[in-house]
Amino acid sequence: QVQLVESGGGLVQPGGSLRLSCAASGIIFSIFSMGWYRQAPGKEREMVAAITAGGITNYADSVKGRSTISRDNTKNTVYLQMNSLNAEDTAVYYCRADHTVLRHHYWGQGTQVTVSS
Repeated sequence: QVQLVESGGGLVQPGGSLRLSCAASGIIFSIFSMGWYRQAPGKEREMVAAITAGGITNYADSVKGRSTISRDNTKNTVYLQMNSLNAEDTAVYYCRADHTVLRHHYWGQGTQVTVSS
């Protein structure tokens, strides 16, 4: 059974930082591309950051320069460090695992991030 469990969300003040974690089980983590997506109320889900099995990263323009995605294959975990948070970053953040060859993917249940003073 595949599980992606996100953690690290919460309430943070504008300008603050947060590190999200996503622990995977039930998959061969090292061969999956991993991504962070987010969905704000009334908006479509969008990609925030992604990292391939080989460690190549990609970021949405909205977070580029203030976010870092990383992975630890020994812990089957992907991280998203976000800095200089603002109200537009408020959303539910989802972890996604992609098997790019077989073209199937899995989603986590999401973790809420709220940026507010």
